[in-house]
Amino acid sequence: MNFKKIFLFLFVVSSYNSFAQKDGYWDKERATTKEIIVSARDRILLKTEDLPVGTTEIVYRITLLDENQQMSNSLVSILKSIPDPTGISQGSAGAVFLMSKISGDDTCTYALFTSNENAKKYVADGKTDKACYAQEVALSKDAKRLSLDKSSCLGQDINTIWFGFHSKNWLLNQKIVLEVVPWVDTKLNRGWNQDNKNEIISLCKTSTMAQKMANSDDFCVCILDKISKQYRYSEFQKLLPIEKNKAYKDFGNNCYKDADISKNVYNDLRTQVSILIKLQKYNEAIQKLNVIINDGKATAIDYSSIGYCYILTRQYAKAIKFLKEGEKLDDTELLVKLNLAHVYLVSDDYSEAKAIYKKYQTQNVTDSLSWKEKTKQDFTVFEKAGLPSKDFERVLKLYN
Repeated sequence: MNFKKIFLFLFVVSSYNSFAQKDGYWDKERATTKEIIVSARDRILLKTEDLPVGTTEIVYRITLLDENQQMSNSLVSILKSIPDPTGISQGSAGAVFLMSKISGDDTCTYALFTSNENAKKYVADGKTDKACYAQEVALSKDAKRLSLDKSSCLGQDINTIWFGFHSKNWLLNQKIVLEVVPWVDTKLNRGWNQDNKNEIISLCKTSTMAQKMANSDDFCVCILDKISKQYRYSEFQKLLPIEKNKAYKDFGNNCYKDADISKNVYNDLRTQVSILIKLQKYNEAIQKLNVIINDGKATAIDYSSIGYCYILTRQYAKAIKFLKEGEKLDDTELLVKLNLAHVYLVSDDYSEAKAIYKKYQTQNVTDSLSWKEKTKQDFTVFEKAGLPSKDFERVLKLYN
């Protein structure tokens, strides 16, 4: 295969894969290029440069050269023709290591390690049981792409890889050239790996705002997105606690105002209120309804619900206050009107209550529940709660 054919092959491969390029770059600044002379039959180690944060893949090339040979093309220069790791198929990997002048019969085996301890052990005893990868068949050249996030041994959290080489020349020294180029994912380069993201999500889940929600996933993901766009992880970790709290609060307020998230938040609260009322936990229901009201998101139905809870906790003045607010919001909401009649009745203002009961007795409070039936249902609940009931029968007789 001559140079022109190789160039054409790489051009076709890179053009084909450009349609599905990954968002990242080959980090030539932190590429490793090391050359070492190995004595006959010896085992030696070569350590890569520190891998940058966000490294998801590496491409390496190993070349054995005779004493006076030189590399014709560096691995970095070749990878410029390949837009991302998906462009390194088996064929183009072959092209990667063929782009050097190689002659002679020197060979070696090699293994990859993620700890200095295991690498040193390999030099001492030649065993590869602790290796992440081992090439047991001796060769004079090799090139591979390794995906760190798909390896059970390697991983995106490793900083360094140790290459162990075993010379198979029994008589003469040989020269080994190791080249390693990392592929850096642009997003991961900011330091937001899975563990770091989970750290933010976990903190968000314990926040006051998140506690208001039955499901705070969307809210917490919103905060994570805003923090990760504003800061690198290392930058965020350097903030003072008071600065972190402010960031959480500011981003939380922005996310809380998001239309979809806000809608879900208040719908979740209303669902919780409905359950609490059925469980007769009226004080807890009042607290959640006050959140909705204080945030300016209350409907007339919310005012009706809190009025109902105040009636059942014998806080009649507060019930009247909130039901009047509900009337201002929607004067046609009959659940508000009915609860207003109830609070007048149990607070011994029969004449005010009677006027309301009679005025709306022929209507429905919902599409399927009549005013009269709802009155009977509420009176049953009030009697069980021990509210004043001397006028309940008088009201029901009005309907007849």
